[in-house]
Parts: sequence; structure tokens; C-alpha cells
Amino acid sequence: MVRAKKHLGQHFLKDKNIAKKIVQSLEATGINNVIEIGAGTGILTEYLLNREFVTYVVEIDEESVDFLKKHFSMPEDRIINQDFLKLNIRSIVNEQLAIIGNFPYNISSQILFKVLENRDIIPELVGTFQKEVAERIASKPGSKKYGILSVLIQAFYDTDYLFTLNESVFLPPPKVKSGVIRLTRKKDYKLICDESLFFRLVKAGFNQRRKMLRNSLKDIYKDMQTDNAIFSKRPEQLSVEDFVSLTKMIEEKTS
Repeated sequence: MVRAKKHLGQHFLKDKNIAKKIVQSLEATGINNVIEIGAGTGILTEYLLNREFVTYVVEIDEESVDFLKKHFSMPEDRIINQDFLKLNIRSIVNEQLAIIGNFPYNISSQILFKVLENRDIIPELVGTFQKEVAERIASKPGSKKYGILSVLIQAFYDTDYLFTLNESVFLPPPKVKSGVIRLTRKKDYKLICDESLFFRLVKAGFNQRRKMLRNSLKDIYKDMQTDNAIFSKRPEQLSVEDFVSLTKMIEEKTS
């Protein structure tokens, strides 16, 4: 059996009914390829292989990789012993694919940023996150949980908080509850503004979330007039569309 390693943030799901439910949550309409991140002992892998996917597993732990190779009849080149964060996804699959996994909590946000970078080929993701992070991703404007991740993910994906998992369904049990979410890429997943400026504004605004945007963004808009009412708001009051409008406004005035 594979030992869970603390430095890798491993907590192995042990409830097969929940594993089946997670895999069934992946709609994957018109998608042939799935990459599972952090397969561990293969509890999700088993159900993925029962569906009509070409399934790839990315696993950094060599002990897990050996276990998967011994216990699952899948081509060895589809079990990839690498760090997902350093992986060139397109070297594995350069067409539309889905992402699934019980993600290590310590790198879950970084996984999402990598998904955003490759959103043109990733129409869907189903993943297990720390409950607080899952709620943050799916939260709406006005909530204290609404932040950088909420805006950046929701700019390109529809988010669904699916269900909560108790600590006891993992081995070893984590100290917090988990949440399973599904991201479904929007049809219009390219913004009608400068995307790099949009990312910059969102991050700058929430990095000083208690301040009005007039103050938190002053290094970006420089000498631009800020009499527009949007500058008197705090970042959690702005929807994705508001941030897009703000980006276009600054883009036009400073170009």
C-alpha cells in the first residue's frame, strides 16, 4: 500500500461511492481526453477507466506511480511521473481535455492558474479542494470570500460548488473539510479588454481589499481622472463585468 506523504500534501480518498460521484460529475461533453492530477492509489482512476476517456495520470510520487502501474491496465506512457506544475500539458495532449483530481491543498491555487493559462484546451475541470478555497472560487460579489481566484476563474469559467466532503473520508484525515467544484469554460472565454491589464487590476485591487480602488490602483492609472463612481468602490463590490469595464476604461485613458 502507498504511504501518504505529508510533504506532498497527500490525503487519499478512501470512499469508493464518493470517488464514483466525483468522476460522474465530469460531464466532458465532446471531450475524449482526461488528465487526472495526483492519482495516489487510483481511487478516481478506476472509475475514469470505466468511462470512454483516454485517461492520463500525472503523479509526482514514485511510490504511487509504481502502485498504479501494477494495479491498472493502462499504457505506461499514460502514467506520467512528473510535477503537474512543471508539466507542458500540450506535450501530453494538444487538443480539448478535462482535468480532474483530489488536488493537494498546498498547490491547488497554482493548479488553477495553470488551467487558466491553458484554458483554450481545457473546457472542464472537476476537483476536490479545501472547502474554504472551493467556496472562494464559487463565491459572488459582496461576499467576504470573493477575491482574486473568484474573479479570475469566473471571468473564463462557470463555477458550480457540487458537494462537501468530511475529513473522515480521507486517509489520513485532513484537519479541514473539502469541497468538490466543477468549472465549465464559457463560450466567450476571451475577454474584450487587455487580459494582462485585467489580471493586474484584479490582483492589485484585492491585495489591498479594504481600500477603495482609487487608492489601491493608483500605481496603475497614474494621472488619470478618477471621478467615475467605480473608483469609490472596494474590489469585492465589483463583478467580473465591472472589472472588464474598468480595464477598458484605464486602457483607453492611458494608451
